[in-house]
Formats: sequence, structure tokens, C-alpha cells
Amino acid sequence: MRRAIAALAGLAAFVLLWEGYKAVGNPEGTVVLGVRILPRADDLSMPHLLDVARRLSRPELTGGRPVWHVVLDACLFTLGITAAGFAAGALVGFVLAALMQRFRVVERGLLPYVVLSQTVPLVALAPLVAGWSGALSFGPYPWQDWMTVSTIAAYLAFFPVAVGLLRGLQSPSASGVELMRSYAAGWWRTFVKLRLPASLPFLFPALRLAGAAAVVGAVVGEISTGTRGGIGRLVIEYSREATSDPAKVYTAMLGAALLGLAVAAFVSLLELPLMRHRRRVEVNVI
Repeated sequence: MRRAIAALAGLAAFVLLWEGYKAVGNPEGTVVLGVRILPRADDLSMPHLLDVARRLSRPELTGGRPVWHVVLDACLFTLGITAAGFAAGALVGFVLAALMQRFRVVERGLLPYVVLSQTVPLVALAPLVAGWSGALSFGPYPWQDWMTVSTIAAYLAFFPVAVGLLRGLQSPSASGVELMRSYAAGWWRTFVKLRLPASLPFLFPALRLAGAAAVVGAVVGEISTGTRGGIGRLVIEYSREATSDPAKVYTAMLGAALLGLAVAAFVSLLELPLMRHRRRVEVNVI
């Protein structure tokens, strides 16, 4: 209930901020020393949110489907690509975190490169991945465009999981580790019984960040590679009509934002039963 109230309060604050700035802001934007620090507040750059909501119910084209239907189909297409990239990225991040926790030399040698990997701009990475992936195939199955987009999504998703899970795996106290050693527990049993349960408070926030990052990677990948059917491509197509129909552009952006929130909410739903079980176990132990 608290999270729902906080979400509604955040939404209300966003609406008030948007409409308030539109009411008092400069239609040409605020420029300081030749640099525009605040956006234009005219109807072309910032349409009313009510106009965006109304545009969702009107047909995309004359006699065509309503915009909300087109945006929903595009979001579902991107969701499938995002799910594949998120799963692959989370798996890679999990393996890397386990290796870095197990071997100190791996952490020292690999962690700087894991951090450095996130400095590569996606706009430059996406065409590169699309180029070398065109020569790949899985037996009789050639590499598909959606696989390139999923690879880019996985590239962004693995980092939060690797770093967050590593911190969680290293969080148990020395006394807890020594207790497991006194029971003659090996690394694997200590990992499963002690380190992995202790890492859950660190893992799920990392998974939420990874889910949102996977959506960003999928959208940017669709835009960069020209993959059709997804919300990223829809943003490009609608942006061509920004002059004549500015509210239409924001419908696609709204769909992309809601897609990211939906992925993060799904991870939160997975978190609830596991964290309740963990708290129940802690209470029973105490």
C-alpha cells in the first residue's frame, strides 16, 4: 500500500511539474549564456498531458487501429526481446559475481573491466554487434535481428547484477563464515546456505536496475539496428510527425516508460515471496 501511494504521489508530482512549467515557462525556452537550460514550453515541444491521453484513443491513421493498440503491440514485441536479454544478462552477471567472490584474483583482474564496459556508448556498439552477428548462425538457424537487440539488452543488464550480487555475496559476517567452516561446509554449501540468502537484499534491487537497463538497451538497439515491430522503432516513426502531431510522439515514449516500469514491477513481485521467506527463517532462527 505504501508503494502504491508513493507511486501515485510521484505521478501526481510529475503531472503538476509538467503542467506547471508549461503554464509559466518560456515558449522559447530559458537560455543562459547561449545555452538552453530549460526546454521550450510551447505546444509543439510540450503538449498537454491530456492531449497525449486523448491521442491514445484516436486512430493511428485514418481508419486504422487506435494508437494505444499499436503502442501495446510494440511494447509486447519489445518485452519479448527484453526478456531474452534480461535473462541472458542476469545469468552472465550471476556467474561473474560467483567467480569474483570465489577467486580474489578474478575479482581484482575482472571487476575493473566490468565497470569499464559500461562506458562504451550504445549508439556505437549496436551497429558493431549487428555487423559481426550477421555472419553467425546456430546450425540451420541464422542469426536474427532480434538476437542483436537482445545482446545489447543483455550487455546493459549484466552489470548491475554482477556488481550488486558480488556485494551481497561478500556481505556475510566473518563469524557466519567461520561457523560454516566449523561444520566442515565446503565453498558450494556455504554459497548456497549462507552467501546466497544473505545476498537477496542486494540482488533484487540490482535485478530491478538490470530490468530497466535491459529495456533501455532494447529500445536503443531497435533504433540503431532498424528492427521493426518494437517500441524503439515506433518512437522513430512517430517522431517524423512531431511537427504536425506532437502528442503522437509522446504516446510512444509513454509506452517505453511504462514498459520499463512493468519489468521493474515484475521483479518486485518475484521479490516478495522470497524476502518474506527469508524474514520468516531469520525470525525462526532468532
